[in-house]
Amino acid sequence: MASILIQFAHPALQKSRVNSALLEAASGLDKVTVCDLYELYPNFLIDVELEQAKLSSHDIIIFQCPMYWYSVPALVKEWFELVLERGFAYGEGAHLLTGKKVMLAASFGGMEADYLGDPPNVIPLDQLISPIRQTMQFCKFNWLPPFVTFDADRADASRMTSLDAVYRYILVGLRDNAFGMDALNPLVPINHQLTLQVN
Repeated sequence: MASILIQFAHPALQKSRVNSALLEAASGLDKVTVCDLYELYPNFLIDVELEQAKLSSHDIIIFQCPMYWYSVPALVKEWFELVLERGFAYGEGAHLLTGKKVMLAASFGGMEADYLGDPPNVIPLDQLISPIRQTMQFCKFNWLPPFVTFDADRADASRMTSLDAVYRYILVGLRDNAFGMDALNPLVPINHQLTLQVN
């Protein structure tokens, strides 16, 4: 089984039913470790060596967070800038991340139709998250299709139950290498590609 590290970051978790539910879906799974970055680093004083050690000791890294103003929360951006440094994540002699899998699990307040490239959000989803994908690929991670939750602010109980089931299914499948990842489109949300297999 592969080991999974979920790097969770939400500056106002008490306001997020969706992310709270997804965290609950991940809890208790064997070989899945959840780290709450805002709880660990409320003052943004990131322990770079600890974070690099966590990356080195896990096979799959998932960044789970809401998207704010078309980007990740500030702490995630700070984490990228400090932890993914030259000599560790890229550059001469940097090989510890090569081939590790990485996925973005992002929640959006807007509906899916808002991210098709039409006004007012003229940049479609695949282009919106391309800076994150490029960062990860530059560091020699293998980019997995993202897990995306649209219309997160209005998700009812039934939809959250379905999201939980799909997220847990995907985590278990990644851990157990149960998916033919090469057959999946890296730009299309993984939950759209695998939803039909849940049950």
